[in-house]
Amino acid sequence: MKAIVCRQYGPPEVLQLTEVEKPTPKDNEVLIKVSAASVNPLDRYAMRGAPLIRLIPGLGKPKDPRLGVDLAGQVVAAGKNVTQFKSGDEVFGAGRGAFAEYACSPEDKLALKPAKLSFEEAAAVTVAAITALQGLRDKGRIARGQQVLIDGASGGVGTFAVQIAKSFGAEVTAVCSTRNVETARLLGADQVIDYTREDFTKSGKRYDLILGANAHHSIFDYQRALSESGIYVIVGGGLARIFQGMLLAPFLSRMGSKKIRFFIAHINQKDLVFLKELLETGKVVPIIDRRYPLSDAAEAVRYLEEGHAKGKIVITV
Repeated sequence: MKAIVCRQYGPPEVLQLTEVEKPTPKDNEVLIKVSAASVNPLDRYAMRGAPLIRLIPGLGKPKDPRLGVDLAGQVVAAGKNVTQFKSGDEVFGAGRGAFAEYACSPEDKLALKPAKLSFEEAAAVTVAAITALQGLRDKGRIARGQQVLIDGASGGVGTFAVQIAKSFGAEVTAVCSTRNVETARLLGADQVIDYTREDFTKSGKRYDLILGANAHHSIFDYQRALSESGIYVIVGGGLARIFQGMLLAPFLSRMGSKKIRFFIAHINQKDLVFLKELLETGKVVPIIDRRYPLSDAAEAVRYLEEGHAKGKIVITV
């Protein structure tokens, strides 16, 4: 089968389309004929090598050359312990090595594809939408009527976060660039702030929950923009912002009633099913910026690195 592999750390040019052996599902896995996959920052870090990983002796090159997590496709084989899926089922979820014609995925990281969604739309969901859901619901404790701000509202996580926050009954303020203001409004944002013209951290308005899908400000700026018992959840941004959150969030959260939380999403079937219901009712709609064939996966990751994608970037197989 054809697959994208990364045998050394580096820029997108290190990604190669090559022939590899078709994977065999483990007892708890299914083999999926991949119709589409989508690109995430996780793939960028896997390609370039996250700084801490590259400092570990012996990890001068990727341990696993396969790339890609988000996928949608059709089940072609199932391990002996799989009970929920059978050959022919159309599914979406997460699997290792999704940038390929076939990939294996654990049963508990899959759900049946929403019938109204195309494979490309379904492939755009998993990592970004679950990150938004868990950030808002589990870490942010979102509630009806709250003032919620989504910083980075036009990216992969942000476009899902605006819609999911609205589905919970929140009053949503979206922060994005000028060219994405109209998109944020169409997604349902009650207010939209163009960050090229206004700095929300200096406006004096306070929010019950801030989701930093693209954190450009310091952790202290976000803290000041919170209401007295507000919560700031860090789900994105550059490595400097992420490390700042990891180191300072626990300390700052103990100093007062305002809470700052950093987390990494956990892909699970329960949340995929929850999202499936939102997708089927039209409360959440995947936004796809660009589509690339599998042979152009390097270009897809390069476009992600530019940081201007509106919604998700999809790879068609």
